Amino acid sequence: MVRNKQLKLLFGTDAASEGLNLQDLVASQPYCVLEKNGIRIMVFQDEQLAREHYPELRLETDNIEEVYAKISAFHPQLLHPNLNKVSVRPWGAKEFAIADKQLGIRFQQW
Repeated sequence: MVRNKQLKLLFGTDAASEGLNLQDLVASQPYCVLEKNGIRIMVFQDEQLAREHYPELRLETDNIEEVYAKISAFHPQLLHPNLNKVSVRPWGAKEFAIADKQLGIRFQQW
């Protein structure tokens, strides 16, 4: 389980620091949102999903078209086969994804 001490080691800050928004860390599927200087990282813990799928990160951006253009031009082999173009998802976010054999990263713009 993610603990405040671990967050301090990973991100150089603790829960009392400005801009750190901890959510439900004691639930059956704990998560937290780390936000500082306009960057937001959502960390979820789900042991079952981690065994079944690659770990996934979601990164929010204000300019998904620019991020997609750079990745598709310089690293097209990383584009995830199921989300290899920017598309509007049913929940309203624009998204595309990259993946390798260890990690998936989903880029989002709301």
